[in-house]
Amino acid sequence: MRAATPDATPDHEARTGVWLIGARGSVATTAVAGCAALTAGLRPPTGMVTETPPFAEAGLPALRSLVFGGHDTVCVPLSKRAEELTDAGVLPPGLVRAVHADLAAADAGIRPGGPQPGDPRTDEELITAFTADLTAFRDRHRLARVVVVDVSSTEPVPEPGATRLAPSSLYAAAAIRAGCPLVNFTPSTGLRTPALLAAVAARGLPHAGRDGKTGQTLLRSVLAPMFVQRALTVRAWSGTNLLGGGDGAALADPAAAAAKNAGKERVLADVLGTAPEGTVHIDDVPALGDWKTAWDHIAFEGFLGSRMILQTIWQGCDSALAAPLVLDLVRLVARAHERGITGPLPELGFYFKDPDGGSSSLSDQFTALLGFADRLRDPR
Repeated sequence: MRAATPDATPDHEARTGVWLIGARGSVATTAVAGCAALTAGLRPPTGMVTETPPFAEAGLPALRSLVFGGHDTVCVPLSKRAEELTDAGVLPPGLVRAVHADLAAADAGIRPGGPQPGDPRTDEELITAFTADLTAFRDRHRLARVVVVDVSSTEPVPEPGATRLAPSSLYAAAAIRAGCPLVNFTPSTGLRTPALLAAVAARGLPHAGRDGKTGQTLLRSVLAPMFVQRALTVRAWSGTNLLGGGDGAALADPAAAAAKNAGKERVLADVLGTAPEGTVHIDDVPALGDWKTAWDHIAFEGFLGSRMILQTIWQGCDSALAAPLVLDLVRLVARAHERGITGPLPELGFYFKDPDGGSSSLSDQFTALLGFADRLRDPR
């Protein structure tokens, strides 16, 4: 990634815009800093599936060609957020100084989001303003295309009969109007309203979602098929999440937690054929910051009715797990747009808890992803 100036990359190389909703959050900041570090050769691309050999011939945009901007409702500069993430152990020491110019360039491209409390603007006025921000960003930097990625905090599910669109849906509507492909990395509603699904289909835009699969559900998508394949009966599957940071605070709202848990439960129901007993509890522990711990307790039955237990512990850094997936998705969706592929992309279910169709088994999803990489190649 280079500084977001009109002559940042060679004239022969098309550049791709990355418009982040929640652009000053932990995931977005880690993605911007990480892209800059990889481009400069400061760190290896650990965690980026698109940097592995099966994707070498897929025609994906180069990391150095990505230009960042976005919307956010907070004003803390990206460099300050990156320093906070360094203090928390998310980013390595010295990285902020090395990529300061890239952080400043991305920060200059961030515009005020909304709606803020007391904002008098209607949905139409907000969508119009967000659309103008997107088109101005694309025009200013002479971008071939802009991929909009929602990495903002989880919203509660809208109440039945709500007269206003959820913020995530306002941003999705703006992306459609601006002709931008869209990735929903959150459990929030986004495109999933009848009007917006019809609109995105009419515009012929590729889109992918929803809710990035980074930890507990990633493990579930591996373990659940194991029980099915070994003909072991799962009696109950319960889980607990401890996390802090912005996600922990947002998910302290039971309505937001319910939206998050829907994707976790879908994986088990899809793979096992029925939803087992048990729930997932999410606890906000501010002291944990960007780090999370997830426990799963699985009760299953074996031969002659013998009862057994499997327990797992997942401890990880949410932003460091999510950021490479965001960069992968930007490159894949941008290439799909370039190739004229439209509509939902179930082949990208590998990255999501609640994807747009397809199997919920990680192995099946990876096979579909590899097939998609072949599909993205230039025709011979």
